[in-house]
Amino acid sequence: MDIRNKLLVWFDTHHRRLPWRGAATPYHVWVSEVMLQQTRVKTVIPYYERFLNRFPTLETLAQADEQDVLKLWEGLGYYARIRNFHKASRMVMASYRGEIPSDWERFRKLPGVGDYIASAVLSIAFDKEYAVVDGNVKRVLARLFQSDVSINDSGAYKHYAKIADTLLDRTSPGRFNQAMMELGAILCTPKHPACERCPIENFCLCHQNGTVAEYPKRLKKARTPEYHIAAGVVYHNDKVLITRRKPDGLLGGLWEFPGGKVKDGESAEQACLREIREETGIKIEIRSYLTRVKHAYTHFKIVMDVFRCGYVSGKVTLNAATDYRWIKIEEIENYPFPKANHKFIGLL
Repeated sequence: MDIRNKLLVWFDTHHRRLPWRGAATPYHVWVSEVMLQQTRVKTVIPYYERFLNRFPTLETLAQADEQDVLKLWEGLGYYARIRNFHKASRMVMASYRGEIPSDWERFRKLPGVGDYIASAVLSIAFDKEYAVVDGNVKRVLARLFQSDVSINDSGAYKHYAKIADTLLDRTSPGRFNQAMMELGAILCTPKHPACERCPIENFCLCHQNGTVAEYPKRLKKARTPEYHIAAGVVYHNDKVLITRRKPDGLLGGLWEFPGGKVKDGESAEQACLREIREETGIKIEIRSYLTRVKHAYTHFKIVMDVFRCGYVSGKVTLNAATDYRWIKIEEIENYPFPKANHKFIGLL
């Protein structure tokens, strides 16, 4: 029995029972793959179930207001994923009468659809012959062929995609791709891989050479930068001020309490006063210190000092934000906020 058959037999018996497997539609597969990008399965499952309960079809998603979609996604992070998916759903409804394209060229052109999403959805939902390459697959391939190409190198995807395409089972590409990803997720793990239970250990060069612990190779990351942020909860007539971020970029479309980076030689209090004046045009006063929160994004970290503030004078004139609201504290749950803000919202 060759490597492909061994892997498929193992997968059929040992794969995890996940809600998007089995009789899922192309829409279900697409939803799951968008959510699973850079996010753990355990985290995704409840979001996936809530999402499909609210938006059971592509049409219901396309018809939804972006704020409702962002609110349901709140806390899952990487918000560009859902903004692009929402745009793509509307394009599919408008250009393809609600039928998700099953060919590479048309599907790949949709917002947010890169090589990974295209390969995963087209192979799993339509059984097209495209090899999937994610972090799990790269790790499996690096050990299987004892490849010295670092998996976080800029050319890693292209290198491992060629290997994955050569290895792909052409008769069952969707199942095979899932089997490769599953193998990396539950057996060929980053630390302490369960080689003794691996169905293809006899084909693995690292296992044969006793070098499993040395692979995959990985380039050392540069130190993650950390930024000091000051934010203010501005009170006025029993309401607080929130502003909405631009639709594109980091945390696009979400609401937040205004603030920004603390400059060199500036205190957090001074930064809070300055940033809110620059962002909203109003004058405020700081009443008390609320708390400090820490949060990590993909490429940087923040330390945020949060203050309770009072409105003094001026009319809100937005600089960078696209909208604002004066809301009551109990209305906060109606708006999608970044996770960093949620770390102190409970104190309000």
